[in-house]
Amino acid sequence: MINDQVMQALQKCPLFAGMNELSIELALGNVAYQIVGYDKRDVYALAGMPCRFADIIISGSLICRMVSLSGKQVEVSRLRPGNLVAPAFIFAKDTTLPVSVETDSKVNILRMTPETLKTLIDKDEDIRMNFIHTLSNIDVFLTQKMKVLSLFTVREKVAYLLLERAGEQNSNTIHLERSRQEIADSFGIQKFSLLRVLSDFEKESIIRVDGKTIEILDRNKLK
Repeated sequence: MINDQVMQALQKCPLFAGMNELSIELALGNVAYQIVGYDKRDVYALAGMPCRFADIIISGSLICRMVSLSGKQVEVSRLRPGNLVAPAFIFAKDTTLPVSVETDSKVNILRMTPETLKTLIDKDEDIRMNFIHTLSNIDVFLTQKMKVLSLFTVREKVAYLLLERAGEQNSNTIHLERSRQEIADSFGIQKFSLLRVLSDFEKESIIRVDGKTIEILDRNKLK
């Protein structure tokens, strides 16, 4: 029997999108998995290590960092409950992870082997299609990210960041988990340029800034 916390996370996982609790129970009832725990600031993986598991985050969060051209460790993404860790690398010919990953808090993970995930994909059409959609969405995300980094102006990059975070947090009041410097590094811009744009947005009554909390007042002007 899958407990409530695990089930809530699995229902957020794109691998089980559209599936009810009974369907998820039945799918996992015939395969082997385990719940693995990590403490805060534990190293989950280092860049260059192979992806050896099909892990789903149940609680807590993971921070993925990559070394920038300047040699800085830059946060590139944050994984939360329901996220499948590195799905594009699970069955890749080269499973080498390009990022280092550490825990941001105590973390529990539902862990399967790639072989177990393959069994689920082979046996369940919903899971198979969901996995295909997951990989397709990664491609769409990377294409958009490349567009943002290479074509957008600084103002457009900051607007994109704010709208992206608002969508993730499902609110017009968003909390920035990273420092201003980390955000600037992740977009390849100078910190002072980021601060200038945020100040401009505030003067134009587009946003209201209070430390790491930003309230979006006019979404249309960010689009």
